[in-house]
Amino acid sequence: MSSSIEKKINDLREEINKHNYRYYVLAEPSISDEQYDKLVKELEKLESENPQLITPDSPTQRVGKDLTKEFKPVNHKIPMLSLANTYDEQDVYDFDRRVRETLPPGEEVEYVVEYKIDGASVSINYVNGYLQTAATRGDGYVGEEITNNVKTIRSVPLKITFPPNLKYDLTDFEARGEVYMRIEDFEKINKEREKTGEKLFANPRNSAAGTLKLQDPKIVAKRKLSVFLYYLISPTVEFESQEENLKLLHQLGFKVNRDYKVCKSIEEVLAFCKTIEEKRYTLDYEIDGAVIKVNSIRQQNILGNIAKSPRWAVAYKFKAKQAFTKLNDITWQVGRTGAITPVAELEPVKLAGSTISRATLHNFDEIVRKDIRVGDTVVIEKGGDVIPKIVSVIIDERPKNSKPTVQPTICPVCKSKIYKPENEVAIYCENPECPAQIKGRLLHFASRGAMDIDGLGEALIDLFVDKGFIKHFSDIYHLKNKRDELIKIERLGEKSVDNLLSAIEKSKKQPFAKVLFALGIRYVGAAAAQKITDHFKTIDEIINASEEEISSIYEIGPSISNSIKNFFAEKKNILLINELQKAGLIFISEKKEVKVSSLNNKTFVLTGTLNAFSRDEASAQIIALGGKVTSSVSKNTDYVVAGEKAGSKLAKAESLGVKIINEDEFLKMLKAN
Repeated sequence: MSSSIEKKINDLREEINKHNYRYYVLAEPSISDEQYDKLVKELEKLESENPQLITPDSPTQRVGKDLTKEFKPVNHKIPMLSLANTYDEQDVYDFDRRVRETLPPGEEVEYVVEYKIDGASVSINYVNGYLQTAATRGDGYVGEEITNNVKTIRSVPLKITFPPNLKYDLTDFEARGEVYMRIEDFEKINKEREKTGEKLFANPRNSAAGTLKLQDPKIVAKRKLSVFLYYLISPTVEFESQEENLKLLHQLGFKVNRDYKVCKSIEEVLAFCKTIEEKRYTLDYEIDGAVIKVNSIRQQNILGNIAKSPRWAVAYKFKAKQAFTKLNDITWQVGRTGAITPVAELEPVKLAGSTISRATLHNFDEIVRKDIRVGDTVVIEKGGDVIPKIVSVIIDERPKNSKPTVQPTICPVCKSKIYKPENEVAIYCENPECPAQIKGRLLHFASRGAMDIDGLGEALIDLFVDKGFIKHFSDIYHLKNKRDELIKIERLGEKSVDNLLSAIEKSKKQPFAKVLFALGIRYVGAAAAQKITDHFKTIDEIINASEEEISSIYEIGPSISNSIKNFFAEKKNILLINELQKAGLIFISEKKEVKVSSLNNKTFVLTGTLNAFSRDEASAQIIALGGKVTSSVSKNTDYVVAGEKAGSKLAKAESLGVKIINEDEFLKMLKAN
C-alpha cells in the first residue's frame, strides 16, 4: 500500500472537515459548493479503491446506508431536565429572589442569558474524541438512540481535535443542545411536499423532531438539520461556569450560538431579554424565548433540581403570537380521568407557522369569565408558543342572536351524570366505564413514556374498544388470542397484526417505574413514579405503605400519596394489578448493586444548604450506600443532615431526639464507607 495514497486520503479528510467547520459552524465558506463537491468525490473514489483505509470519522461516513429499524433506549447519566417557564418580569424577579435566598448569604450571582431555540433536545456522547452515541431527551431519564441521524448534521464533529492548551481531561464527555430546522429549509420542504400532494409539516420544530426519528439517514441528510450546542458535562470533570461551558464547546469545534450575554444583575438580564425579543423575527431560525442560567456551576450544584426542572435556570417565554378567527362551535372532550374539557372549534387560521382549527377553553369557569359564545370573533394565541388558547372576544362583532354558553349536565359520550368536586373547577363524568375514559386510559398506558407499545395509537384503540376487544389494560395482553379475528379487520392484515402483537410482547420488559406511570394514577407523573419505585422495591410495598410513608419520599407530596392510597383502595385496581402480573409485566424494581455500609437501611433527612453537593447528589450518595432519603422528619428518622440555614426540620429533629449531624460529619460518614 502506497503511503502517499494514505496521506492523500488523510489530507482530503482534514481539508473537507475544515471546510465543513467554516461553512456549517462559522458560516464563513472559503470555497464554492462545486469545489467542495469535487473534494468529496475525490475522497469517495480513493476510499472505494482502498476500503481498508475507511474510518468511522471520515466525512464520507456521515450518511449511513443501513436503516434504523429500532431506536434503542439510552439512559442519561445526568437527567435531561426541562425548564420551568416564566412569562413576565415579576416571574424573573421571583426566580432571582429564590436563587439568592437559597445560596449562602453574601454570595454574588451572575447569570448567562441565551436564546431559547425552538427545536428538539439532543445529547451527544464522545469517547476518546470520537462520536459514540446520540440520544433524544425522551422523558428526561431515558432517551432514544439517534446516532445515525445526528451524524448527518454536518456541524456535528465526528472526531474532536482537542486544543493543546485544554486544561480538562475530556476522555468521556457529553455535549447537549437543540436540533432545529432553518425557516428557509422548512419552507422549501413544504413546497416540495405540496407539489407531490403530501401532508404539510406544521412548523420547523415539529419537522426537526420528526426528522430525527426517521429510519433512513439519507432522508434525514436531505432535510438539512442544524444544531446549537449549549451544555458540556463529563462524569470526571467539574467545570467552573456556564460561560466556560460555551467557550469550551466552541473551542472543541461545536456550533455554539455566540449571541449570549453574562449579566451582573437581574435588571441587566431583563434588558437583554428585550433585546433578544426585538431580534426574534430577523433570525433565520425560530426562538420562543430566552434561557436564564446561574453562571457558576458550584452555585448550580448548591441550588440543585426539583423533579422536572433545575432550580438554577428558567425559560423567559416571549409574548405569544396572536390571530383573529371565528368560533364555529364548542365541543366537550372527556379525558382518561373523566374530566370534561371544553374545546373551541375554530375557522382555520394561520398562527406562528401552523394552521389552528381547535383551541383549549380550559374549563367552564373560563368560558363564563371571558363570556365566550359560539359565533364570536375571537383572539387566539399560542400559550408559550405551543398550545393555542382563546385570549378574548371581539364583542363589537358578536351576532345579535348570540346566546351564552351552557354547561352540559350529562356526559357527551356515555350520557351519564356529571359531578363537580368541591374546590375544583373541572367537571367529571361519574361513569368510570365511559368509553372515552377507557380510550384515554388505554392511550396513556400504551404511550411512549409508559408501556411504549409501538403501533397501538388512537385509531387502533378506538377500533378495539368499539369492537369490544379491549376494555382494561390487561385485555391488551390477551389480544394474541384474537389474532385470527384481528387479521380479518380491514386496514390491518397479517403483517401489521404480527408487528403489533410483537410490540405488545416487547412492552413486558418495561421497568417498574414505567409500569407504575402507565397505570395512570392521578398526579403520578414519570418522575414521581421513578422516585417511588426507587424507594419501594415491589408493588406490594407500595400497596401496603401508609400515606405518611409515601409522602416522606423526597419531593413526593401529600396529593400524590393520597391519590396512590385511593387508587389501591379500590378492589378493581388490585384485581387489575394481579391480571397484569399474570401477563408478565414487571412490578419489582431492578436490583441495583448496593455497597455494604454503615448506611444500610438508615433513613436520612437533608435540610439547609450543603456546600459540597446539591441535595440530589447527596441523596444519590446515600442511596448508593444502601440508605434511604425522605423529606420529612419522624421518630423513624436515623439522621438529619443539617446544612447552612437549616429550618423547621432541624427544630423537629431536636424535639424528637433524632441524631443531627453537620456536613463535615456527613462527609466523614461517606468516606468511611
